[in-house]
Amino acid sequence: MGYPFPSVEWLQALVEVLNSDTRYAEVAKNWEGDMLVIIEPDDVDDVHDLPKTFYLDLWHGKCREGRLVDEASEEVPEAAFILSSPLSNIVRIFQGELDPMQAMITRRLKVQGSMAYMLRNVPTVLDFVRCCRLVEIDSLV
Repeated sequence: MGYPFPSVEWLQALVEVLNSDTRYAEVAKNWEGDMLVIIEPDDVDDVHDLPKTFYLDLWHGKCREGRLVDEASEEVPEAAFILSSPLSNIVRIFQGELDPMQAMITRRLKVQGSMAYMLRNVPTVLDFVRCCRLVEIDSLV
C-alpha cells in the first residue's frame, strides 16, 4: 500500500516502520539526533504545496516522534540535523534511485549539522533510508 508524499500519512507509516524494524533498531542503537527534513519545490512553477517540513526525533534505534511541522502556526523545533532538498531529489532518495551519501556530497541533499557525526554513522544513515524506501509513495501532493 502506498501513501501520498509528502503527507502526514506517509510520515506516520515511516515512524511505524522505524519503530518495528529490528535491523534498524540494531544498526541505529547508538544514534542520538533529531532532524528536520525540508522538502522544497523543484522550481517556482511547482504545483505541489511546498515547502513541507518533517520533524523526526531519532534516538537509539527508535523514532520517539515524527510529525509534520506547520511553520505558519507553530515554532520550528531546533534539531541536530537539517536536511533540505527539492521534492524530486527526496523522492529519488526514498525510492532508491539516488544514493543518499552521494546526494549529500554533491549537495543535491543539503545537510546542516555535524557532517563528521553523519559520516561516522553511515550505516545508520543508509538503514534509515532503507526504512524510508519501505514506505511506498503512490502519489505526490
